[in-house]
Amino acid sequence: MNAQVKITNRAGASFPVRRMSFDFDQVPEYWMNGSAGLTHFMTALSALFPAGEKFFIDSVRAVRQHPAIKDNEALQKEISAFIGQEAMHTQEHVGFNASAQRHGHDVERLDHYTDRVIQTARKIFAAVGKPVGITQEMVDLTATTALEHFTATIASQLLTNQHIQELMKDDTMKTMWLWHAIEENEHKAVAYDVFEGVFGKGLKSYLLRTTSLVAAMVTLFFVQSYFVLRLLKEDLQLSLQSLKEIYTYGYSPSKGIITGMGKEMLMYFKPGFHPNDHDTHSLLQSWKQKLGL
Repeated sequence: MNAQVKITNRAGASFPVRRMSFDFDQVPEYWMNGSAGLTHFMTALSALFPAGEKFFIDSVRAVRQHPAIKDNEALQKEISAFIGQEAMHTQEHVGFNASAQRHGHDVERLDHYTDRVIQTARKIFAAVGKPVGITQEMVDLTATTALEHFTATIASQLLTNQHIQELMKDDTMKTMWLWHAIEENEHKAVAYDVFEGVFGKGLKSYLLRTTSLVAAMVTLFFVQSYFVLRLLKEDLQLSLQSLKEIYTYGYSPSKGIITGMGKEMLMYFKPGFHPNDHDTHSLLQSWKQKLGL
């Protein structure tokens, strides 16, 4: 275990809030198997998290006092724990991003860019949806629900894909990503339950959440890919070898983290879908024991 961990305010929720404190000072520049390409792929993901997770928190907070859910004591406790976990994720990714910045990689600029993309996209979708009764709160919450499905799915890959785990040569970074993956699966249903509680389960809600997933994934793909290419170019590491390593890691049929997500991602389009349909309880128990969580 490469961080101090303290379990604080459970708030009566089904999962705890763990206060982590990773030390990123000794993390090597190319911590992912010594590869610039693979390291920058993961750094590009990390650059999305501080602004993204703040957006998740704000989206859920904006509706938590909605009449449909404000008296749901159990859900309110889950929301509190969700906010606590996401706040810790933001803190630790900010810490790692700062360590990458010290190696000369301008992650801070990518973080600001992520925030601009989020704010621009949410306003555009709200303006487009306004004539059919779609509010800003609906746009924000359904985007959060879609992106939480993505993070839970990529988290499942991190916890099950042994090839990916073996590439994480630095213990601090491996523990950080696996801890994050565990917690994304622990709270994967919270935003979804809030969305259904506030906006129901009808056809309009189904179309809104599935359309949102498609839009979010397209946006995410282009933004993260741009981040990877920018990091590689600024690092003078943009080469066929780096791109080949990224393809194998991310998109190859047998080992790719992104291609491995396909089946679970498609579950979202099933009418009556719920995040807990994909049972990861045993997987999480095993990893929590391994990491001392």
